[in-house]
Amino acid sequence: MSPRSVLDRNRANSLSHICGHQILKKFDVPTLVLHGEDDQIVPVKDSVRKSGRLIKGAKEIYYPGAPHGLTATHQDKVNADLLAFLKEAPKVSPAA
Repeated sequence: MSPRSVLDRNRANSLSHICGHQILKKFDVPTLVLHGEDDQIVPVKDSVRKSGRLIKGAKEIYYPGAPHGLTATHQDKVNADLLAFLKEAPKVSPAA
């Protein structure tokens, strides 16, 4: 499989395509969208920014220069942002 084929397949399987736009619009829990702006696997402009806009009230954080594996390359920043989000997010009761 060519590198271009892999890239095209990954784009097609990005979150917005797997879940579908209608499902993302139904999210009703605090949602944090994190993404590296230099992601070569799932480019931010092709999926994540669209997904973030579709989720009502989603908090979006984009990391300049960060790659696809930003949780490994930028773990301290990601962890700090995740903890801050969890502290700020309203509490949600589990579904009955």
